[in-house]
Amino acid sequence: MDLSLYTFSLAISLPLMLFFGFHMIFARTPEKEIFSNYLLSRRLMGIALLILSANYSVHLIYGIRLKDVNATILMNLSTYFICYWLFSSAMTTLLDNRYITRKRFSHHVSMWIIFSATAMAVVFFIDNATVQSLVSGILALWLVAYGLTLSFRLLKTYRKAVRMFEETHSDDIESYIRWLSIFTYWALGYGVSCSLLTFLPDEYIFLWVLSSIPFYIYLYCCYQNYILFYEKVENAFNEDLAMAETDIEKKSTEHDAKDIPHHHPEIERRIREWKGREGYRRTGITINSLSMELRTNRTYLSEYINTTYNKSFRDWITDLRIEYAKRLMSQKPQLKIQEIAELSGFLSTSHFNRTFREKEGCSPVKWGDK
Repeated sequence: MDLSLYTFSLAISLPLMLFFGFHMIFARTPEKEIFSNYLLSRRLMGIALLILSANYSVHLIYGIRLKDVNATILMNLSTYFICYWLFSSAMTTLLDNRYITRKRFSHHVSMWIIFSATAMAVVFFIDNATVQSLVSGILALWLVAYGLTLSFRLLKTYRKAVRMFEETHSDDIESYIRWLSIFTYWALGYGVSCSLLTFLPDEYIFLWVLSSIPFYIYLYCCYQNYILFYEKVENAFNEDLAMAETDIEKKSTEHDAKDIPHHHPEIERRIREWKGREGYRRTGITINSLSMELRTNRTYLSEYINTTYNKSFRDWITDLRIEYAKRLMSQKPQLKIQEIAELSGFLSTSHFNRTFREKEGCSPVKWGDK
């Protein structure tokens, strides 16, 4: 093994991991009740980073890799097991504040204890190197399967949140949480690769250590950036959950779902009037606020939009805004893109440009030059 590369990689990674871990646990957040869930998520992530730091410390200080490769691999796998759950729990908590329960906590900790006990039994009670390697491989497969299960559950929760925002908010709330999806796919690839990289020959083991640096820098920066948008996202979550509970209560006292089509003509008339007033140009429209403005039931309105236009609420509002923007560009070519975006109801010029390109296949500037 190239000790200089091995030691150098650990010496670079360890201080970063310690800083990220302690900062995530102890750094202050705005003193508002709504940030309690964000703080819980960040602390879970900080604990995971400190556990990984402890693992790196054992490698750096005691040089365990030089003394017993199999014991080192099993220690790494046990560390990854508990960190996988902490990572996924921290991410999922940002999307579902009811995710952490005593039962779920006990279940996953018990699994980790069984996994670690098996690893320790291999180290202390099995002397045959071939058997040790075989059991290590089985544990690695168990770890990969565990990581895949947690990742798929997180992605399922993320997609559920995205669908909810698409059906209830005109603004692109998804853009604020997209990093969770990116991080999950990266974590999935990185987690699986770490389970395999730990088996690398000694001369390449520094790659396992160095590969963690960009991964955790990205994670730390995402958490720091998300605090700017967290309150808005959490308010959207709380509003949607509250309205969903209200809808459930109303369904027990109001008309059955089969009666909804009878309300379509009246909803159509009110929407036509609302479009005539260019109400879609107002930012921050939600399915709840629009249903109140149109004096109709949120469920009826959502069902009408989905069946009549075959679009989500957000896509429907976005299309109305894009069409208005196109009319503005045709009628008033002297207007700047920033002005058009603002007049059309978009939150920012960048959001307008990205959305316009997705819908029309070209930028607003190119479309205006046609």
